[in-house]
Amino acid sequence: MTDAAVRCAVGVSTSTDITAAIQAAAGAARAGLGPGGADLAVVFVSAGHDTPVRPALEGLSDVLGARHVIAATAEAVLAGSHEYESGPAVVVWLARLPDATIVPLSLEYAQSVDGGMFLGWPEELDGEWPADAVLLLLADPFSFDVERLMRRMEEDHPGVPVIGGFASGGARPGSNTLVMGPASYDSGAVGVVIGGTAIRPVVSQGCRPIGMPLVITKAEENLIVELGGRPALARLREIYGTLDPATQQLVKTSLHVGRAASEYQDHRQRGTFLVRNVVGADPEMGVLAIGDAVRVGQTVQFHVRDAESAHDDLVALLAERQIERQAAPAGALVFTCNGRGSRLFSAPHHDAACLQDAVGPLPAAGFFAQGEFGPIGRRNCLHGFTASIALFEQGPKKPEA
Repeated sequence: MTDAAVRCAVGVSTSTDITAAIQAAAGAARAGLGPGGADLAVVFVSAGHDTPVRPALEGLSDVLGARHVIAATAEAVLAGSHEYESGPAVVVWLARLPDATIVPLSLEYAQSVDGGMFLGWPEELDGEWPADAVLLLLADPFSFDVERLMRRMEEDHPGVPVIGGFASGGARPGSNTLVMGPASYDSGAVGVVIGGTAIRPVVSQGCRPIGMPLVITKAEENLIVELGGRPALARLREIYGTLDPATQQLVKTSLHVGRAASEYQDHRQRGTFLVRNVVGADPEMGVLAIGDAVRVGQTVQFHVRDAESAHDDLVALLAERQIERQAAPAGALVFTCNGRGSRLFSAPHHDAACLQDAVGPLPAAGFFAQGEFGPIGRRNCLHGFTASIALFEQGPKKPEA
């Protein structure tokens, strides 16, 4: 009789020898998975190994024996309840997904006379995608336009979540390594489209709102000129005067603007705003500049971010998941910003430990990304300072309310 349950397992090694580290992590993951092969292997490799990484990663398929393999290099990785922010580390995550359809892909973004295009879509993804499809994506930050891909997904496959992150193993073009199956790449993106199994996204942007939502009444590119018919900076000053001293200090050091992901939602709440940095202000003109394009008619709300807000947001979102799903997930993939970890939190292993405390114990693997991918509502977005999590559920996916 075949085991129809979704099963996941994780292994990690901190050996400085990359080949030995892969073998050790793979052995631990296979032992946790139990008899039978893996349908999907996801591998993340941090810096600090004694030997070149790319040749070893090209042999992953042979070592792991999984049907599908994807991998990326990273600044730091996580496994279970631990985050490995310094030194070498390899994490191998295996999943057995008995009822799933899995289609691997490797994409390149190319410019043409008609604009940009994505090359490499497999024939299996022509037409309708698998039921309950999710795209897990690992991308190179220097060569792949993930926001353009998300816009195309919105047109061709609306409602399909894109979860993942930008590789962070290198600081210049060509210095990251991505793997799909037996092939390695130093540009583009790799991933898998998974259908037929329940994968729930949890996207924690780590901010809390201040003041009330406001409508942009005048804007130019990334400049918010007026909010509700008044200069944007004047509106901010009004809100600032209502805040307690601690929050006023956060406005000075970590102010953000959240743009409503959908103008059709009547109730603004956690998870409905796409948060962007405030990158400048002109006191004379009363204008605010943010790290994204804006337009008249959009609803925005000011936000602040600190360690406490980031902690509370992640805990609350995971608690909401527990209310919706009683059974613990089978496993998780975590894409957390490289600006989080010890750069944001005073205690080590924060995001990994929060996940385990809320829905664990469960096999979890992830890496610290240069940008995270995840949906806000039904719209896919590129994030910063965010923890984007893919929870692999035990049972079938419930229909959306």
